[in-house]
Amino acid sequence: MDSALTSPPRKAASTKIVIAGGFGVGKTTLVGSVSEIQPLRTEALVTNESEGVDNLDAVPSKATTTVAMDFGRLTLGEDLILYLFGTPGQRRFWFMWDDLCHGAIGAIVIVDTARLDESFSPLDYFEAKGLPFIVAVNQFEGIEQYTLDQVKAALALPPEVPIISIDARDRDSAKSALIRVTEYALEHLTRNLAGAS
Repeated sequence: MDSALTSPPRKAASTKIVIAGGFGVGKTTLVGSVSEIQPLRTEALVTNESEGVDNLDAVPSKATTTVAMDFGRLTLGEDLILYLFGTPGQRRFWFMWDDLCHGAIGAIVIVDTARLDESFSPLDYFEAKGLPFIVAVNQFEGIEQYTLDQVKAALALPPEVPIISIDARDRDSAKSALIRVTEYALEHLTRNLAGAS
């Protein structure tokens, strides 16, 4: 076979997406539901040491917490691999966010409508970094449901920031969030490149 007529196998491109949000909103659950590999989790037991430091009132049954990161992988087609990095939710571990976000194309900020006040700091973080992000409203059972427009208004999101509903436990729902953040990151990049020319 003539080597001039054959092309070498195409290497897969990889990209990084950050899954962020407050304590107990579903970050670890989302990474676990969609990862094709056994996710790497840095979970530790919630102990009495966290009393007065972490607010457990909204998630009283939570027995573990992420203390560094969650890591997962998802292959989309033959030529794109998504690496997923879940951030720790408690403020005392937020110093790691800069390292986890380094090289990411975008982020999914998961919010719980029962604790919207805890969403402002993660949203402010990504706005300040200039990293494209979407908001994913995790549909917890037993809490009052709001329309996406109501949540978007309550969070004072810029009009261009996408907001979607998800069930972090459901693989297809989690995949739709990953697809949407990837699309939005590409839209953001295209807008920036068009503005630069």
